[in-house]
Amino acid sequence: MAQVGQTMNGKVVSIKDFGAFVDLENGEKGLVHISEISNDFVSDIKSFLSEGQKVFVKVMNIDEKGRINLSIKRAENNSSKKPENNSFKKVENVPFEQKKNQMTFEDMMAKFKQDSESKLADIKQSRDIRRSSYAKRR
Repeated sequence: MAQVGQTMNGKVVSIKDFGAFVDLENGEKGLVHISEISNDFVSDIKSFLSEGQKVFVKVMNIDEKGRINLSIKRAENNSSKKPENNSFKKVENVPFEQKKNQMTFEDMMAKFKQDSESKLADIKQSRDIRRSSYAKRR
């Protein structure tokens, strides 16, 4: 039976948008929430984990229904019994991520400014459309 604070090996059996379900070495199942996968920002879990991957996890909480909440990022910091293939590297097949890493700060700021201005223009346009349709009804 898993206990809070315990670290153990597991295997990813299912990946959802909100996290990954893991079969633990003791036969129990738990969930690694998306926020507990990595210290980096995780927008797509599949770029960090894959089904069948062996992971090292820490039991963070067991709720009153017996559901086990796990963490990969907190387990990595304090163990010597990690599985050999737990090389936890972000998948680098995402072209935007590669481009983002090569962009200078000025490039990123220019892109942010352009995106912001575009979004503000869209908001203003939709607001003006609503105002004009209201004026027609009066």
